[in-house]
Amino acid sequence: MKKKFDFAKYAPIFALVILFILSSFASPYFFQFKNITNILRQSSYTGIIGLGMTFVIISGGIDLSVGSLVALVGGIVILLLNYFGGDPMAITWAILMGLCLGLIMGSFNGLIVTKGKIAPFIATLGTMSIFRSLTLYISSAGEFRSASDAYPAIGSGYFLNLPIPVWVFFGMAIIFHVILNNTRYGRYVCAVGANEKVAVYSAIKIDRVKIMTYALTGFAVAVSSIMLSSRMNSLSSSNAGVFYELDAIAAVVIGGTSMSGGSGTIMGTVIGAIILGMINNMLNMVGVSPYLQGTVKGLVIIFAVLVQYKRKNN
Repeated sequence: MKKKFDFAKYAPIFALVILFILSSFASPYFFQFKNITNILRQSSYTGIIGLGMTFVIISGGIDLSVGSLVALVGGIVILLLNYFGGDPMAITWAILMGLCLGLIMGSFNGLIVTKGKIAPFIATLGTMSIFRSLTLYISSAGEFRSASDAYPAIGSGYFLNLPIPVWVFFGMAIIFHVILNNTRYGRYVCAVGANEKVAVYSAIKIDRVKIMTYALTGFAVAVSSIMLSSRMNSLSSSNAGVFYELDAIAAVVIGGTSMSGGSGTIMGTVIGAIILGMINNMLNMVGVSPYLQGTVKGLVIIFAVLVQYKRKNN
């Protein structure tokens, strides 16, 4: 019997190709190398967060605090490098501490979900408010400004004609892909998301797996925050990271990861992030109001979930 072609499985790739074609017709400037690199750069910030979010969603959870954590980590990193003097060594220490802070805050989310037995949506909704509030308090609702001349080289620099954040995004995608598909931990994440009771009977330490997924997300958030804050050499305490949770979740869902958990791919998330970047770019080029762009994103998310639902019930 001839096997039926699974369109839903390759839907993200088809969507990317269709958007590429539509964008090329929408504007003659789309194919310019500078525009392509701009799309990749903009996609990398939420895409890096989406890599960690993929693990959380596959495990059956969700993290709404990532946008606020972007602001908190970025602000702390800038304060630390200013305190240490702003030289390359100070930047190194500040970045390391920022990465550790991301891991700690991510693990904190995981502990609330596992040990506190609080639903991930409610737990991370609470920490979203906590992280943003702390950021506003530390900065007096102002802006974090770096005094370092070297820090911007990280976020605004180029390597082989591509922005450094893009290389970081692709590099982390490869590492996270290997972790998800070629390690015992990756198999455990999928097992927990597919059926938690069966995972318990299989002697999988559920709480440890879940905490590690949130820790990974916290680490990814910290990397994204460093890329973002270093590009501008500053960070707004009120606006930084706003709606990043929406974009990260959208990238994961568009990439084919099941919202009910149990299955997903890192490469799908990469494609999903680029699709979102292309949508934003195309809407800007054709002059669509920025206030309506959220409507388009929302419709894309709904469509992606509908595709998943139909695939699951066929």
